[in-house]
Amino acid sequence: MAAINRPLFGRRKFLRAAAAAGIAVTLNDLVPSATAQTTGAGMPLPDELVEATLKRLFGNRTFQRGDDKIKLDLPLIAEDGGNVAITVDSILPVSGAAAVSSIYIISEKNRRPMLAKFSFTPDSGRAFVSTAIRLATTTDVRAIAELNDGTLYSVSKHVRVTISGCDMPAQS
Repeated sequence: MAAINRPLFGRRKFLRAAAAAGIAVTLNDLVPSATAQTTGAGMPLPDELVEATLKRLFGNRTFQRGDDKIKLDLPLIAEDGGNVAITVDSILPVSGAAAVSSIYIISEKNRRPMLAKFSFTPDSGRAFVSTAIRLATTTDVRAIAELNDGTLYSVSKHVRVTISGCDMPAQS
């Protein structure tokens, strides 16, 4: 009688192993690692102070006054911190050697200071942003323009908030 060659894995065992491997790979891709949250430039820590945010985003680079290059438009008094209109307009180019690559909006006293980051390409036309932000309390709001050569321009404006726009307590 001839010997019958049987496979090591049956069809069902093979499919179960393949499914388990696929799930393991998918879960690994979906769950961020702890190091990504603490060392990644884009991931804030809970209750991060504004100084830590600036250090995380920009390292030890210095900020230049951008009053003549960036216009920051915010109300002096925001009756509702949950919906504060903001406009950032820059005369800096979005193409060339020293072009705006990003504009950051940072609130000094929010629980998470970085409120927004907008990226620009030469196709953007100009560095202009108009949106609404949430403010926890009376604070300084800062707009930072980052150029592709690493130069940073910063402008800020003080906003008095009469009703908090965040459920979280503000930083002291």
